[in-house]
Amino acid sequence: MNKFLKDLSNIVFSIVGVSLMFRFLMKLLGANEAASFVNFIYENTLPLLSPFLLAFPHPSVNGKFVLEFTTLFAIFVYAFISYLVQEVLDFISSKK
Repeated sequence: MNKFLKDLSNIVFSIVGVSLMFRFLMKLLGANEAASFVNFIYENTLPLLSPFLLAFPHPSVNGKFVLEFTTLFAIFVYAFISYLVQEVLDFISSKK
């Protein structure tokens, strides 16, 4: 059961991390928000960023190319949470 939980948490946190990385790169490169894929990524990653919004400035060039420090911070936080979940699951499985 623990292997299943570890695999599931890896999948979930990998999807979260990759989605946030896509968002960061699209914002950095000034992707067109009218494109359906870009809009899909922005809308689905916004709830993941909500705890971190307004924590950092969003410097931009010409209002289009945005360096979102909030997204970078969220990537690191979710990676750390993933690490903690893995450690807890390892601890639980070692106690059995």
